[in-house]
Amino acid sequence: MEAGRPVSLLKKGIDDLKQTWPEEPDRFLEQHVDPFLLWCVSRGASDITFQTGRSVYGEIYGTLYPATFRSIDGADMTAIITRIYGAEALAILAGGRDIDMSYEIMTDRFTRTRFRVNITAILAGGRDGIQITMRTLPQSPPTMLQLGVEEDIMKNWRPRQGLVLVTGPTGSGKSTLLAAGIRMMVESAHGCGKLLTYEAPIEFTYDAVLSRRSLVAQSEIPRHLPTFAAGVRNALRRKPEIILVGESRDRETISAAIEAGQTGHLVYSTVHTTGVASTIRRMVSTFEPSERTERAYSLMETMRLIITQTLVPKIGGGRQALREFMVFDEDVRERMLSLPFDQWPAELMRLVPERGKTMERSARDAYEAGIIEKRYYLLYAQGTRAQAKAMGVAVDGEDPAEEKEEG
Repeated sequence: MEAGRPVSLLKKGIDDLKQTWPEEPDRFLEQHVDPFLLWCVSRGASDITFQTGRSVYGEIYGTLYPATFRSIDGADMTAIITRIYGAEALAILAGGRDIDMSYEIMTDRFTRTRFRVNITAILAGGRDGIQITMRTLPQSPPTMLQLGVEEDIMKNWRPRQGLVLVTGPTGSGKSTLLAAGIRMMVESAHGCGKLLTYEAPIEFTYDAVLSRRSLVAQSEIPRHLPTFAAGVRNALRRKPEIILVGESRDRETISAAIEAGQTGHLVYSTVHTTGVASTIRRMVSTFEPSERTERAYSLMETMRLIITQTLVPKIGGGRQALREFMVFDEDVRERMLSLPFDQWPAELMRLVPERGKTMERSARDAYEAGIIEKRYYLLYAQGTRAQAKAMGVAVDGEDPAEEKEEG
């Protein structure tokens, strides 16, 4: 038993809610890894974490449950990491780098289970250790309807050209929303034409999504190309209609995405920001002060839609997506371009309630529908108001923190 853990929490074969692996071996070998991962998936684990000195944990509806009785030691971890990546993984970690990749288990000719994997060196028990995080990926992307995506987002998902951004913190479902949007375009009556994706790693594949008018080619960074910026430059030589850039996190990638949007392409990407206004501010801030004005106006000219998503626990289990979004139509872009770019965040805070949907509104709708608890609604409502106050934007209506509790 792990030190410091209650006796009742972890028992051989059973814990408080979920069963540990009945076929757990005394020592993990390479041949044990795939059966164990498939068992975790069968139990509903969305994420599986191996960590030196701890039991393996599966995350089920946002809660961690032990999946093994015994803690993983160095010999176990060597076998696991060799199976997932290869013998050179230890040398890569020793060199101060982490590993991002995808891992696939073929159970038969037509069925495969895929994982997004991160392997990182850590300190465990005063010594060097490893943590492996594996996120389960569906065989096919979900649909927009399955995700409960708002009608306004679906209606404006595919502009003729420009930039569409999906933002949010790590683990907020950005890649899943993008994949659902791609599936919607591929399955549309006229297809999506030639679509190129650049991802790190590739999470969803579209082999089972059929369309005579669509051609999807996926490249993995850095396996096929060194960087996202190199991916965009590569795309411009291949005459696509649509380009997906897995993440816009540096000046070079953002500049390349803007250029692609200005030259008639439709570009989708993700950004690690929360909120429409903060997304614009973060992207502009990546440029040097001397070039911010020029790049900011280029960015606004290409912007078409920003969606911020987060996941919160649902009453009764599972997680609910909350979304803030705004459509940048011609009127909005002209209004923004008439202002100095340092005034854009505050102006966007005023425009989102009129031209889109705030996170506060999304949280309120979910709370009033009985989907989430009131404390989550208050959390996001107060966050929206605090952000507006920091930008000097007046917020109408009663402060939700002052509402009386029902009953």
